Amino acid sequence: MPSERPAQRIQDVLKNIASIEAYTRDLGPESFAENRMAVDAVERCLERIAEAARKLGPRFDADVAAEVDLPALRRFGSVLRHDYEVLDSRIIWNAVANKIPPLKAAFKELAEKHPPPIKETDQGFDPFKPSD
Repeated sequence: MPSERPAQRIQDVLKNIASIEAYTRDLGPESFAENRMAVDAVERCLERIAEAARKLGPRFDADVAAEVDLPALRRFGSVLRHDYEVLDSRIIWNAVANKIPPLKAAFKELAEKHPPPIKETDQGFDPFKPSD
C-alpha cells in the first residue's frame, strides 16, 4: 500500500543519503571494507532508503531518471533484509559509489515537486494563513 505521506518518504530517502555521504566521506573501497561500523551504518541506511521506496510504491517510478531503477531498489531492500549473508562490502560500496548520486539527484527533484507540508513547529509557520 503506497504511503499517504509521499513527501515524508522522499525526505527519508534524502536524509539517509546524507547520512551515507557523511559515513563514507573520507573512505575509499578498501578503507570502507575495513571499517565494519561504516559498512553496518551504510547498510542500514540503504535498508531505510529501500523501505521508503517500497512505501512510495510505483507511482513515482516514471518520474525519476532512467538510471534510477526504483523497482530494483525495492528488490535490493529485500536482499538487505533477508539475504544479507550474500552481501559483502564491495556490493555495498558499489551501491554507494554508483547508485546513490543519481538517486540523490532524482529525489531532490521529487522533493521540489512534493515538499513536506509546513507544521506548526516549523520556522516560518503562519497560523493565520489558510492551508492548501
